Amino acid sequence: MIELKGITKSYQAGKESIEVLKGINLSIEQGDSVAIMGPSGSGKSTLMNIIGCLDLPTEGIYELDGENISHYSEAELAKVRNQSIGFVFQQFHLLPRLTAIQNAELPMIYSGLAKKERLERAEAALVKVGLADRMEHLPNALSGGQKQRVAIARAIVNEPKIILADEPTGALDTKTSASIMELFSELNHEGATIVMVTHEPEVAEYAHHTIMVRDGLIVSAEPSRWGAPT
Repeated sequence: MIELKGITKSYQAGKESIEVLKGINLSIEQGDSVAIMGPSGSGKSTLMNIIGCLDLPTEGIYELDGENISHYSEAELAKVRNQSIGFVFQQFHLLPRLTAIQNAELPMIYSGLAKKERLERAEAALVKVGLADRMEHLPNALSGGQKQRVAIARAIVNEPKIILADEPTGALDTKTSASIMELFSELNHEGATIVMVTHEPEVAEYAHHTIMVRDGLIVSAEPSRWGAPT
């Protein structure tokens, strides 16, 4: 499903070129769940941005569902993001003046769906994440865990093949983190491919595989404690 071949990424800082990724080769199968770990500055967030079509590699090939998207235009990347990828971030990124259901509805506005269908799908997503009684609440009336559940609902309304989560439990307490990770596990069991960046080993344990990135390279790729699905 996701195939990275010889991926490099460099940034220009004045006259100096800074190489962040130095030749990444990675395959992620449909229905897998992968945790990407590594120290600060290792390149894991840059790798996530490329997988999520938020950035393009400097060199190398990125194939998604057999399609080489390494040189897509911004408009083409935006279409892939909207149709195939759901994003969940550490700080939730909810719009403060919109209710939970309005926040969940947002990705479908860009898909051109009719209002009635958008509301039906947003409501179903919020029910799925356990927020049936919080749909009309504004973000400031929600707990951290509830905000993250709204963010997950927003990520799944377009039924993406891939859910990318960047430090999804970083702003949550231990108990709430566990409940959020159980929700990710449920989504994975239902067929979603999960790719998450985390610095927490306890979170990585929920993935089938853990990828360790250091100095712009993958230095290990191992099954997590629970192993890959059978």
